[in-house]
Amino acid sequence: MSTDRPTRRTHARRRRGRAFATSFAIVVGVLAAVGLGGAALTTAQGPRVTDVQIDTAAAVAASGSRVLFTTTQSLAEVSPEQVTVSPAADFTVDTVGRTVGVRFALPLWDATDYTVTISGVTGIGGGQSATITEDFTTPALEVYLLQRGEGKDTVFRTELAGDAAVPVFTAPHIEDFRATSGHLVVATRDDADLSELIVTERDGSDPRTLPLPGDGMVTNLQSADRGDLIGYTFTDADIGPAGGRESVLHTASLGAGRVDDEPTPITIDGGDSRVEDWRFVPGTDSVLLLTFDGALTLASAAGGEPVALGNAVGIHGIARGSTEAVVERVDGLARIDLATADEEKLPGTAPGLGQPGAVTPLPGSTGATLRVLAHLEGFTLLSTDVAVVDAEGAARTVFTVAPEDTLLQSCISPSGRYAALLLAPDTVDNPYDGYALPLPTRLETHVIALDGEVPDNEVVALAGFDISWCQNATRG
Repeated sequence: MSTDRPTRRTHARRRRGRAFATSFAIVVGVLAAVGLGGAALTTAQGPRVTDVQIDTAAAVAASGSRVLFTTTQSLAEVSPEQVTVSPAADFTVDTVGRTVGVRFALPLWDATDYTVTISGVTGIGGGQSATITEDFTTPALEVYLLQRGEGKDTVFRTELAGDAAVPVFTAPHIEDFRATSGHLVVATRDDADLSELIVTERDGSDPRTLPLPGDGMVTNLQSADRGDLIGYTFTDADIGPAGGRESVLHTASLGAGRVDDEPTPITIDGGDSRVEDWRFVPGTDSVLLLTFDGALTLASAAGGEPVALGNAVGIHGIARGSTEAVVERVDGLARIDLATADEEKLPGTAPGLGQPGAVTPLPGSTGATLRVLAHLEGFTLLSTDVAVVDAEGAARTVFTVAPEDTLLQSCISPSGRYAALLLAPDTVDNPYDGYALPLPTRLETHVIALDGEVPDNEVVALAGFDISWCQNATRG
């Protein structure tokens, strides 16, 4: 029998193969049509949002937080003119692939409803434009304060309501503390009256001792507005006529894997490296130093050539979210742009408003400041006003201190919404303690809203001092 003739089974296999090929071709054609139709539909509809990311807790705590929109298409570049933030906030915008981000220059206001809207959003290939929007609410603000007691000092965490304070760290002797983006750093004294620096998580857990340059005293502890960078001045315990380190600025990173790193000293070649006062410059790795010889210097913790900025009497502060510093020269107050070294005199206030004292720059580059103005009759203090002063010198009083009380320090919240005023009530009957940083035994931190009207602008009065908004320690 010949084997060349196809069998029935062979014919069936061939029919099934042709049917499968035909069906596969139809399916591929349908999928292609659907894909082309979907792409056409997406282009016709414009970009649509598939995901939105915003860390609201971080947004009220520090500058640089972002709202990130991810869309269905790669996007044409979005300009700032297309973005609206309500309530108004300074921002920048960037576009990468299918994502557009709105970055806030300063922390947002707490407990506030925000809306971010971007209009005219188009795909990189053109087509229909779309408007994308996101609503979110920021949380209530939390702050940290220090209370000294008989043999036990405590750092507390509290909301501005002030009725739910939680102790997060306790030690027999706390001189000072600072809060970074991820940690608390506490300056304590041991039984030998030597300084220790203890770092914990923000809830006070996992305490660790930071390495210091040696045995001695830590003063003027500060933290950078962003990141986990701290700095302090250090003096050797055995300093004397034979020499030793005195008030030398050191910086240290608390970032992952760096807690055990040795601190980095910042010295001035050929000049006096003993630091009278200093500040971190926001958004940079630089510090502004005022040394014992009166020299004002901009230096980098990473090295590099320092920039001499002449002589000064004091540093009043650097506005958060900017490089504008307010310093006191022999001939008056000056505002310096540390990015360019451009300088101008700071306008004074009308003489009738009082004798000027401390000046605190408000966040941003508006030129506005918070100023302390004392009313005197001869050498007798009648009262003290705290006023918001604009760039032209116009003043608006936001708080008045009674003559029997003393204002020790004023600090601005990172967003600029509030001021914290540290008062020592009943000064005559309020003795100082025996710490290296001596302070009256009874202290009150009054939080006021800078957008309110006197006398209704006080938010809360809290027991304690060193509120975590402050960039440097009170001078007592």
